[in-house]
Amino acid sequence: YSTDFEVHRNWLAITHSLPLSQWYYEATSEWTLDYPPFFAWFEYTLSHIAKYFDPQMLVVENLNYASRATIIFQRLSVILTDTLFIYAVHECCRCINGKRAAKDILEKPTFILAVLLLWNFGLLIVDHIHFQYNGFLFGLMLLSVARLCQRRYLEGALLFAVLLHFKHIYIYVAPAYGIYLLRSYCFTANNADGSLKWRSFSFLRVTLLGLIVCLVSALSLGPFLVLGQLPQVISRLFPFKRGLCHAYWAPNFWALYNAMDKALTIIGLKCNFLDSTKIPKASMTGGLVQEFQHTVLPSVTPLATLICTFIAILPSVFCLWFKPQGPRGFLQCLVLCALSSFMFGWHVHEKAILLAILPLSLLSIQRAKDAGIYLILATTGHFSLFPLLFTPPELPIKILLMLLFTVYSFSSLKSLFRREKPLLNWLETIYLIQLVPLEIFCEIIFPLTPWKQHFPFVPLLLTSVYCALGITYAWLKLYISVLTERTSVRQKAE
Repeated sequence: YSTDFEVHRNWLAITHSLPLSQWYYEATSEWTLDYPPFFAWFEYTLSHIAKYFDPQMLVVENLNYASRATIIFQRLSVILTDTLFIYAVHECCRCINGKRAAKDILEKPTFILAVLLLWNFGLLIVDHIHFQYNGFLFGLMLLSVARLCQRRYLEGALLFAVLLHFKHIYIYVAPAYGIYLLRSYCFTANNADGSLKWRSFSFLRVTLLGLIVCLVSALSLGPFLVLGQLPQVISRLFPFKRGLCHAYWAPNFWALYNAMDKALTIIGLKCNFLDSTKIPKASMTGGLVQEFQHTVLPSVTPLATLICTFIAILPSVFCLWFKPQGPRGFLQCLVLCALSSFMFGWHVHEKAILLAILPLSLLSIQRAKDAGIYLILATTGHFSLFPLLFTPPELPIKILLMLLFTVYSFSSLKSLFRREKPLLNWLETIYLIQLVPLEIFCEIIFPLTPWKQHFPFVPLLLTSVYCALGITYAWLKLYISVLTERTSVRQKAE
């Protein structure tokens, strides 16, 4: 089973067995508590149910404890908390207008959206095979999105504020929420050309939003502030010493950067430009979570990734401010913020791609161009999750589930937009088809070669780099699409 079983078992034990003052100091296990306080209280609540299954799982010193009852409880807890995700999907489907007629219910946009979200391959394997609670968290996010689309702004703001204190990775999409709420809720009217009517600004509404943020933050962080432990909590939430890349190399810009540094290092050694005795071996490809220095290219610092992420997000935020275009503009900005942070963030996990894929599902059923981008991003992003399931029994399972979801995604969206031009061009189609031989090489051919003992990281490197190309392409294509759409809207207005 995955290490996340032990991670969450340890968190159950910490929150159940230790006083609040020790939650973010306990370090018996290497899997220390590094989620915000609301998630810690979530684990605390679950622990009071877990004790009826097997109280031994709640002992901090029982490292790697995995009784049958423990595994059953953890699996059931994920399934039951997914009810929030199901409700959130239902609310999102209610926000979709039914302008596109369909003779069969299977071709209705709302039905397609429900399947794309509920049957999402990435979420299924990460939560129910690998094991995490992403469904519950994405349920909070999608429900907040639905509330904003329904113009229930304060509810949406409250849900997102709560979500941030469950898992802080969602701070990457906070600019989309902040700008949209300021633009659509705090300004009560626009001019005829769509520009802001500054006199319509409501200080009362800004105050209400500020109160929501402050009250939720006080409820979450207040106890630790009183205990004088806020710096310790922050240090756990943002552990910059874990290095630029996660052990699995998330398929983003830094994977391409690392691969380029590795290639230049090999060329430099062949041409005697570099001294082999001064180069650390397997510094980036050892599969370890640690800091490392690049050999040829400049080494990347957390500040550099923050600046790159900020620059990448900025155009989407400007578009949302100057040409908001309602909920659709908000969703576009949210997806671009998620993708930009995935591309340039520090120590990004490969699972973070779901933060862009799931909200993009809502756009994919509204416009053919977005559907094509979704197919590229979802197929490539989901394939990049394959290394999470690495045991032989899991191989046929992940391939079958991936095939089922991919076939449905392509067939349903193609049927929905059958009167428009093909969703993918020939180059995009060839790129996606090449994932098949890549998987065959990584899973079947490479393990049989003598290279496996000397270069075990090669399959991960190939998967990460190849998928990084597709995700980068999808990110750029979506950005160009949004900027072009905003330009055309502005020209029509003029």
